[in-house]
Amino acid sequence: MANISYSSLIELAIDLSSGLINKDRFERLLTTVRKTVPCDAVVLLARQGDRLKPLALQGLSPDTLGRRFEISQHPRFQQICASTTPVRFESESQLPDPYDGLLLATEGDLPVHSCMGLPLLFEGVLIGLLTLDSLTPNSFDDIPQRTLDIISAMSAASLKTALTLNLLEQHASHNRQVVAELTHEALIKDGGELIGNSPVMNKLKKEVQIVAQSDFTALISGETGVGKELVARTLHQQSSRSEGPLVYVNCAALPENLIESELFGHRKGAFTGANENRSGKFTIADGGTLFLDEIGEIPLAVQSKLLRALQSQEIQAVGQDKTHTVDVRIIAATNRNLAQEVEAGRFRSDLFHRLTVYPIDVPPLRERDTDIALLAGYFVEQIRRKLGIQQIKFSPHVSQYLHQYDWPGNVRELEHMINRAALKAKNSQVNDHPVASVRDIITIELGHIGQLINSIDSPPQPQPEAITLSPDIGIKSATENFQRQLISNALSQNNGNWSAAARTLKIDRANLNRMAKRLGISIVKTIQG
Repeated sequence: MANISYSSLIELAIDLSSGLINKDRFERLLTTVRKTVPCDAVVLLARQGDRLKPLALQGLSPDTLGRRFEISQHPRFQQICASTTPVRFESESQLPDPYDGLLLATEGDLPVHSCMGLPLLFEGVLIGLLTLDSLTPNSFDDIPQRTLDIISAMSAASLKTALTLNLLEQHASHNRQVVAELTHEALIKDGGELIGNSPVMNKLKKEVQIVAQSDFTALISGETGVGKELVARTLHQQSSRSEGPLVYVNCAALPENLIESELFGHRKGAFTGANENRSGKFTIADGGTLFLDEIGEIPLAVQSKLLRALQSQEIQAVGQDKTHTVDVRIIAATNRNLAQEVEAGRFRSDLFHRLTVYPIDVPPLRERDTDIALLAGYFVEQIRRKLGIQQIKFSPHVSQYLHQYDWPGNVRELEHMINRAALKAKNSQVNDHPVASVRDIITIELGHIGQLINSIDSPPQPQPEAITLSPDIGIKSATENFQRQLISNALSQNNGNWSAAARTLKIDRANLNRMAKRLGISIVKTIQG
């Protein structure tokens, strides 16, 4: 193995001083590393508290970028993180490999192979790792120490530059320690990170970054399950109020006669059952953020009082004559079209305009096709830790089926489906390596269309009369035809009643309407004399 060439060294140095965005910088770094040290896979990971987050990779399945590795659960990562010099594992090492089943160059479990990890240190502090894997045993044994030292130093410098730029752009008012703590806190909570690199997600992240710097009231809109609460939490964490409270209120879950008390508080004896003074959510959130989820469900009678609180930051507890001032930033969310609600007289126009100082629209999963693999990887790693198993991997072609489904339940539906499939995979695991199979994920979990896709993954079964599969029709068209038939039959059986049809199909009516519109289904009513 030769020393690192001067041309490679110069190429790395130019990358560090150039204006490349992080993604390009990391890709060029990994490409240069592979030119210097031939290998089948190389991964750059950033340390975030007790976790490692993949930032860039070559040679591993794309869903690996969505995974978050708990250092304590991976012995190889533990050894690398505890070292100040490169760690080379014996080809016959019995320590479990965190990338088992993820290497593109091989299917199934990893065979005997070479593995090496370089701790990336900056001023003596571990900020990340660089890992290299080769299917050729002992291929890293003769690499000169000087070569590894240069690769480690350059990789650490590149990673440090990227992390510093991110901190300057996103958290200029916070010092590095505060940012690290907030990031760690966000990641240890389920759904604590906005996952995705699609154009619409990058736009959303930019919008969040912009409005987070202000105290503007924000209205987050989007379909059920897209992650509106996550966007609100991210807004709070990136704002100057991040050290203050974030108070959550589900407006749809509050009885109408208690909403005012819940928001503004009440005095003892104000109404039956008010046995003591109680502070409302506005008071509790003083100095922080109040998140009003499902804001479209608030009754008109309460909307006027909420408007006053937004305008003047003054609230009045139920049963109290005096008002008092609070300092609260309002973030609201809804899956309704509030503009239409205003036109229908169900929502106050002045409150609507007060809430939409900065509107944020969260895209549905069907518009984020390139994010599905990342999200699947993120969720499968979460459920792997919860189930306490060593590794879960997708069987071949699962990604294809995931991309063909339109996900009416959005990210939440994907998460729940991954969890159920992982649980089924655990119960049918072979040699302690569960495989989330096409049958687990598609046939069982995608409801009605599962009957159709089942024919692809199992011996031929009798098909419904109206379904005909031929070489000329693809799986997507066949699936849509089957959905179209089911919906049309349900509407016919229920005399065109959409609510009744939705109950028959065991689907939310709003999702049924969207699916029917996409499939070109409509009901035409006629009047006969």
